[in-house]
Amino acid sequence: MGTEEKSNSLVSRISISLPPAMLEELDGMVRSKGYDSRSQAIGDMVTYQLAEHKRKLGNEVMVGTITLLYDRLTRGLQKRLADLQYEHIDEVVSSLHVHLTQDQLMEVILVQGPAHRLQDIANELITLRGVITGQLQLLAAVIPPLHAAASRQETSGKE
Repeated sequence: MGTEEKSNSLVSRISISLPPAMLEELDGMVRSKGYDSRSQAIGDMVTYQLAEHKRKLGNEVMVGTITLLYDRLTRGLQKRLADLQYEHIDEVVSSLHVHLTQDQLMEVILVQGPAHRLQDIANELITLRGVITGQLQLLAAVIPPLHAAASRQETSGKE
C-alpha cells in the first residue's frame, strides 16, 4: 500500500524521511522526554499541530485552559476577572485559583467553544491591568455535556 498501510488496529503505519541531524535530535528528545518510541513523540507533535491548525481556522469548537498569573493586590482585578468569566458563562466551564506567594495568584480557567471566541476571551483577560502573564492552551477535543438534563433538552428541542 505504499507509504501508508492500513492495519486491523486503530492505527495506520506511515514512513517518513529525515536528515540524519534531525533524526538524532528527535531521538534525543524521545529519550529526554521519556517517550516509549519515535512514533509516540511524532504522534504528540502531529496532535499539537492539528490543534494549532484548527485554532487558526477559528470556528472549530475546542476545549482548553486560560492560565493567568496576576497580582492579587491590583485593585478590583479579582472582581473584574470574576465578572468577565460570568459574562462568558457559555464558554467558561470552571476555574481554579492558587495562591503562589503573598501577592501572586495563578488562575486556571477551563473553557470550551469556538477557537476564535476563546482567543478573544483569553486576550480580554490577559490584557487586564495587574495580570503579569497569561496563556491560552487549546486541544482538539470537546467536553461531554456536563448534565444529562441539558443534553436531553438539546435533543428534544430538535424534534
